[in-house]
Amino acid sequence: MSALRSPSDAGTARTVRVLGTGGTIAGTAPAGAPDNAYKAGQVAVEELLSPLLPGLSGHIERVQALQVAQLDSRNMDHAVWQRLAAELQAGLDDPTVVGQVVTHGTDTLEETAVFLQGVLRGRKPVVLTAAMRPSTSPQADGPENLRQALHLAADPAARGVWMAFGGRAWPAVQVRKVHPFALDAFCGGDGPFAATWVGQGSAPAANPAPGGWVWRASGEPGFGAAGATPDGDAALLGPHPVQMPNDVSSWPRVEIVHSHAGVDGRLLMGLLADAAVKGVVISATGNGSIHDALHEALLASVQQGRLTRTQVLVSSRCTTGWVVGNPEHGWPVAHRLSPAQARVALMLQLASTAP
Repeated sequence: MSALRSPSDAGTARTVRVLGTGGTIAGTAPAGAPDNAYKAGQVAVEELLSPLLPGLSGHIERVQALQVAQLDSRNMDHAVWQRLAAELQAGLDDPTVVGQVVTHGTDTLEETAVFLQGVLRGRKPVVLTAAMRPSTSPQADGPENLRQALHLAADPAARGVWMAFGGRAWPAVQVRKVHPFALDAFCGGDGPFAATWVGQGSAPAANPAPGGWVWRASGEPGFGAAGATPDGDAALLGPHPVQMPNDVSSWPRVEIVHSHAGVDGRLLMGLLADAAVKGVVISATGNGSIHDALHEALLASVQQGRLTRTQVLVSSRCTTGWVVGNPEHGWPVAHRLSPAQARVALMLQLASTAP
């Protein structure tokens, strides 16, 4: 691990750790090439941090950098998740560390967020951030996103797993990637962002923000600087925290099946013929509705002993909103989690109950 120091360098300095995993934020494109002709995961996290250190405020006294992985996040896997979680847990257990930042690719960030929320112990902030343009772009958005994430990680109002991106902060389990290339590629579903970046020294007097973040007023639903936490969907993640297995291949295998026009049960039944498949997420239409043919295949799987109701989770394929009430099919629902996030949540649930 490299120790990068901002102006204050006391032996007991308040430390923010930054863990790099690659992604577009660490990507490079050849000279003269368009931004989308880049290769992800090329620049070390220490190199991303170095230009930002002189501008850090006094409440971030020390920054540590650690390269956990260097990949395009489309290739994220359980082994990297476990290494990342183990390193983050070490920071959570270190009394000198006030918060941590993870640089990540945008494609699977929302899945990593759910995994970390489910396995980490402790309330100090873990802030994921990313970029839509590579580091070589003249209009790179990564440096500013990383700077904002550093300040959020040092903000005592933030607890748990967050995302800082484009001047906004969300509880990370609410985040969705909703655009393939726009700078504002993320939203929080129907959940409002919890804080807005106003920059150091520019916060309104009524809501001072020495770190540059202004939190929603405490009277607004679910938020407020004294208690902003990303726990709304914690019950879906199993008993908290879930113990990670020693063997990464021991994570329960969960697959996603889409409910769509013309679907039948053959794909589902084929998956369940594989004994390695331990759970199924249904990417449902609308408010968790499932095609009758797929519903009948699920019921048949239960009757045949291939599946139990606790091995099924239903998520809406809608970009915003969440499944409300209890759909008539009666299968457990993932509420606001996307199908990809629901897969991780079900994996965590099954791991927590495995013998």
